[in-house]
Amino acid sequence: MTPPGWTPGLTLRVAVIADIHVCEPWMPLDRVAEIVDATNALAPDLVLLLGDYPASRTVAWHKVPLPDLVRLFDGLKSPLGTYAVLGNHDWWDDRAAMVARRGPVESHRLLEARGIPVLDNDARRLTKDGHPFWLAGLGDQEPFLPLGDPRSLADIPGTLARVTDDAPVLLMAHEPDIFTKVPRRVSLTLSGHTHGGQIRMFGISPALLGSSRERYAYGHVVEDGRHLIVSGGLGVSKVAVRFGVPPEIVLLTLGQASPTA
Repeated sequence: MTPPGWTPGLTLRVAVIADIHVCEPWMPLDRVAEIVDATNALAPDLVLLLGDYPASRTVAWHKVPLPDLVRLFDGLKSPLGTYAVLGNHDWWDDRAAMVARRGPVESHRLLEARGIPVLDNDARRLTKDGHPFWLAGLGDQEPFLPLGDPRSLADIPGTLARVTDDAPVLLMAHEPDIFTKVPRRVSLTLSGHTHGGQIRMFGISPALLGSSRERYAYGHVVEDGRHLIVSGGLGVSKVAVRFGVPPEIVLLTLGQASPTA
């Protein structure tokens, strides 16, 4: 696709990895290693990690230490590097952060220590073939338990204030709900979180049916000329079942090559 406001001549291959939820037996480390290899085989220019690295306690028979997971991310290879945001489970899994009501959480510390920037209401200016673009990431929207806690860490105005020119913006936001507030200045928003409903039949996700999240359950969404892509992700949460939503690495090819003379 060519998103709105995209620079002519800027072509970008982006691999998106969402909702790994590492745990035994559903997402062991050897499977994560296969995901890393499969991502590299796609030859992306840029790799984006959309959060939720640990699994929920409702599905994990055995917890996998997060340092072991993040160490595998060292194997991700792309010319423009790997960038990350955090998800709700990265917060919920950190008991100290739940008590203190603040981070940085373990996932954040480990990713940064391995050289993977966590864009927490931050933006970075990157360049591909002489064409600049911005990669931005939001803080998590559901960081605190219990689930009724309304506090969100996502700051769209503060994040976009870091964008200092008119180059196109890619925005990472773990939960897609915030898309209603994303301005046209953003060319494309990338989210995970929903697992595509995790169980999906006839294009419907029963777990999300009737909720505000149903409209952003899965795939490419266009509203008012703004574009959102929601990954089905890789792992499981709440129940250890995926049906009708195969685990996926999303590969985006953005823009078109300049015509040859």
